[in-house]
Amino acid sequence: MLRNDVLRNQADFDAVYNKGRSIGDKYVVVFYLKNHLDHNRTGFLASKKVGNSVKRNRARRLMRESYRHFKDQLPTGYDVIIIARNTISGRSFREVDSSIRNAFRRTGMISGKKI
Repeated sequence: MLRNDVLRNQADFDAVYNKGRSIGDKYVVVFYLKNHLDHNRTGFLASKKVGNSVKRNRARRLMRESYRHFKDQLPTGYDVIIIARNTISGRSFREVDSSIRNAFRRTGMISGKKI
């Protein structure tokens, strides 16, 4: 059974890239677009610029875990793509978490207070 909260189709990714908005931070870039569904769909990407497969997978795990901690505070009905920058390599969870939260604060999807 497939989870419905994951972006899978290339057409969905293309729509977020072409029609959505983006906010960058020190370690990540967040693309987002309203999807008019009753749930959010997410995608986590790390290109080869981040490093070898071990570094890319670690970057995706860090981003996924950070997102998991505050996804309940986000409004529903968005497609979100979180892309790792090459500066994420070798960073701690705390640094990545702070970067993702700052990016989401700047989108206006979460409030500026500590979550």
